[in-house]
Amino acid sequence: MMELDQLRYFVAVARAGTFTRAAEQEGVTQPSLSQQIRKLEDSLGVPLFERRGRSVRLTQAGQRLLPQARTLLRQAADARQSLGELTNRVCGRLAVGAIPTVMPYWLAPKIAGFQSQYPEVEVHLVENITARLIEGLQTGDLDVAVLSLPVAFPDVVCSELFREELLFVLPGAHPLAALPRLDPRRIAGEHLLVLREGHCFRKDALAVCRRGVREPGTVFESDQFSSVFALVASGFGITVAPKMAVQEANGCRHVPITGGPSRRIGYAQIRRPYVPPAQKAFIAWLKELRRHPSG
Repeated sequence: MMELDQLRYFVAVARAGTFTRAAEQEGVTQPSLSQQIRKLEDSLGVPLFERRGRSVRLTQAGQRLLPQARTLLRQAADARQSLGELTNRVCGRLAVGAIPTVMPYWLAPKIAGFQSQYPEVEVHLVENITARLIEGLQTGDLDVAVLSLPVAFPDVVCSELFREELLFVLPGAHPLAALPRLDPRRIAGEHLLVLREGHCFRKDALAVCRRGVREPGTVFESDQFSSVFALVASGFGITVAPKMAVQEANGCRHVPITGGPSRRIGYAQIRRPYVPPAQKAFIAWLKELRRHPSG
């Protein structure tokens, strides 16, 4: 008989690509996780993974089980939340995710305000790329995700909170840094520093730069703007960043971009017939914040 823990471990291995990394993410030992996966495979009578050295790959049976496992885990999470909804108190666990270009600059500085307003809510925060946040919503590991729109999944409901201007960030002594506005065509030949593949903002930055440069040369990739800004300040290159992040760009100058490109920031949640009180309260809090997105 399948157990929820077995399904959770199965989804974790499919997501992580290795048993070791999945065990670390789930907070269990690798032998314990492997044993549960073997029990699940024995109960189903089919192998779910092809072992390839340290990595694994889903079998055809595993590929078929994965979306059903995610649905079952989400339904189990919904059942727990619906029981907690028997009272109207705003309390209980609330798991919130955000992309790395929003968490440190917008959500993290503000979340204490929500926590002080609703002290009985146990807030869990997760920072990850969009694909992982959507997966967390679908498995029930996350209740709400704050990310860049659009996001298109039939079981995910999104709503825009605000739009944010994108800016060029240049070394302080760069000859273009004194311009009141910078046309992307002026950056031809510059070293462009971008976030690593998988970050949604990478596409935003490249889209801006490709207006004037057919194929901008990327010489460095990172998961954090802090490293990018340090290299820009040293004169190693330039970057495109959201307005909320440039306050951390010490030693740099930021310049508005001709055409005023922007990104859409919003929240996502799973489509469901009811929403727990804590989640409703958090969504209302987010909507209140959108009046002052940079404050």
